[in-house]
Amino acid sequence: MGFLPINVLLVTVVLNSLLTIRSRREKLQKLNMVIGTFFSEIGNHLLVVLSDNDPKADDLRRALLIREDWDREQFSAICRIIEQREYEVNTENIDLVELHGYLMEKRDFMLRLLENPVLLEHQSFTELLSAVFHLNEELWRRDDFTCLPASDCRHLEGDIVRVYRELVREWIYYMQYLKDNYPYMFSLALRTNPFDEEASPVVA
Repeated sequence: MGFLPINVLLVTVVLNSLLTIRSRREKLQKLNMVIGTFFSEIGNHLLVVLSDNDPKADDLRRALLIREDWDREQFSAICRIIEQREYEVNTENIDLVELHGYLMEKRDFMLRLLENPVLLEHQSFTELLSAVFHLNEELWRRDDFTCLPASDCRHLEGDIVRVYRELVREWIYYMQYLKDNYPYMFSLALRTNPFDEEASPVVA
């Protein structure tokens, strides 16, 4: 390196930096394609089921009625709100047999997601998948949900709340990514917002 002209050295450093940035962008793009597939296949449905049984869901729904003109400051503000929020789910109104059946139906899909190497670089999303897998296993280990003791119901409620919290957090980050990078995908995501009870994919 000591014998290289300074201009050649600078060009080499700049090119390496540009290639590194390009590689990171490509990985981020692939990762968010995986995350988008997750929400289309399972995440949005779980958000609807869990938010429908959230006793304080009205406040959350109002906060997450994202608009097309939102800027970075508005996304940052809502991220702070969801990080500080105390999440609740009334599990007494959730059909655990149906929830377990749905998660088992999607198990192979989630296992294929875990095989994707790009997920290793996204800790929060892998935590979300881990929370969903754990909930599925907890439900699978029980033969009957009709006579569970109160202590076990509280335990399952904690597992469900964990999934709910991680889902909301990851969903808002994904929506911000779409807003910044893919306006046409962001438009569809707005029209199918799981927190909007009047959402419709049809363009009015």
